[in-house]
Amino acid sequence: MTSENGVPRPLRDFFYSLVSQLEKSMRTRLTQKLGIEHPIISAPMGYAAGGKLAAAVTEAGGLGLIGGGYGDAEWLKREFAASGNARVGCGFITWSLAQKSHLLELVLAYAPAAVMLSFGEIAPFAQRIKAVGALLICQVQTLALARDAVAAGADVIVAQGAEAGGHGLERATFTLVPEIADYLARAAPETALAAAGGVADGRGLAAALMLGADGVLVGSRFWASAEALVPPSFQAAAVAADGDSTIRTTVVDVARRFPWPGAFTARVLKTRFTMEWDGREAALAEPATREREEARYWKAFNAGDVDNTGVFTGEAVGLIRDVAPAGEILRRMVREAEELLGRAPGAVSGSPKRSPKANSRSNGRAISAAATSPVIAARRSPKR
Repeated sequence: MTSENGVPRPLRDFFYSLVSQLEKSMRTRLTQKLGIEHPIISAPMGYAAGGKLAAAVTEAGGLGLIGGGYGDAEWLKREFAASGNARVGCGFITWSLAQKSHLLELVLAYAPAAVMLSFGEIAPFAQRIKAVGALLICQVQTLALARDAVAAGADVIVAQGAEAGGHGLERATFTLVPEIADYLARAAPETALAAAGGVADGRGLAAALMLGADGVLVGSRFWASAEALVPPSFQAAAVAADGDSTIRTTVVDVARRFPWPGAFTARVLKTRFTMEWDGREAALAEPATREREEARYWKAFNAGDVDNTGVFTGEAVGLIRDVAPAGEILRRMVREAEELLGRAPGAVSGSPKRSPKANSRSNGRAISAAATSPVIAARRSPKR
């Protein structure tokens, strides 16, 4: 097998083909399906992702999602009003939506571009969402859940790794994304895939595309934006933290009396409150103790007191250096990714030679060129 600068030619040609597909506004299956310029969705972080944040992301070329969280009709009305005329979507915690299903009709009346469902049964809501022309985005944490999402008619699947802030399961982004990408290539090639969990800059976006995703869903980085509905003290604590400063725990759910399904935990900063009770959840759940600590939690939360509450953010805090406008964050991320993806193999020792032809067998998925590379294709598993 011939090579250039030590890089096998099939791998080099695959890389050039991938870059050729991405370098024009980074067009991917996700940008085509969502009708956006850049393959970036802002996560619908409960009560942090309001209308101004969603609108800012959309106006910068991505798709912004309002965080419906546990469901509050007045809050949703206010935040859709705050989004103005921007084309935005909304996300729900699905098991909570099942208890307040009227909120879906409220949101659909605003003609959202998409509705994202996470953490619960998709099927009861899928038909209503798609019937009004909204795209259905489903966040999953396992391959089994990805299969369920495809069966429910998901237009976009978000593969969420455990690095993500807030609630999730145990699988890591780096292996979950390519496994689901391979599954979709076989079972649902028209379904777009976004990676989530640990994506905070252009390196994460570029890596996600190379892993087989069509784009990314970004939470923590936009949580640390000027438009996010987050106390400045919380953001400052995150900027000062590193990735070792977070933990997956159920303390915050026990304290708030939120009945999350058993397997899910939340990633939060290691605040004094969290570390005081982590591993002692049974004691925290004692009626008198919980009454006292619930009051402590919400008093601190509303006051911006980091030490005595829960601060929901992911391992990506170690990559966050500032609080900036959401549009600037998005453009910076795209610029960095385009620069990285433009560094073809061999570029260190000389200018890369561009392949004169893009791969003609690409089916629209940015990384789908991998399927036609003899090097990459040989690594594909036949597992079902």
